Amino acid sequence: MEIKDYCRNVDTELTLWKAKLYDVLCKMDGLPTSNKQRMYEEVNGLHIIMAELDERIEKLRTECPIAWKPEREKIRIRLSDLSSRYNDTAGVLFDYDFGG
Repeated sequence: MEIKDYCRNVDTELTLWKAKLYDVLCKMDGLPTSNKQRMYEEVNGLHIIMAELDERIEKLRTECPIAWKPEREKIRIRLSDLSSRYNDTAGVLFDYDFGG
């Protein structure tokens, strides 16, 4: 039961991160083109992470691997990277909201 609980918990966490990223990307879509061009790297990085999240979520929902410890470390590292990128991008987006 521990493995299924783990998969369910990680699925929930990744889905929440996906929702946060979606909100940031929607806000970015509303920016003027010149601002979007300056934020290209951040936006592209978030789209890549969104695709990876989709893959991980699907794998957790359909496979829930029995030997999840190697996956757990990969997920932990990606979540750390995701948190950092999210905060960096949100900070840049916040600057644009106030004409920064």
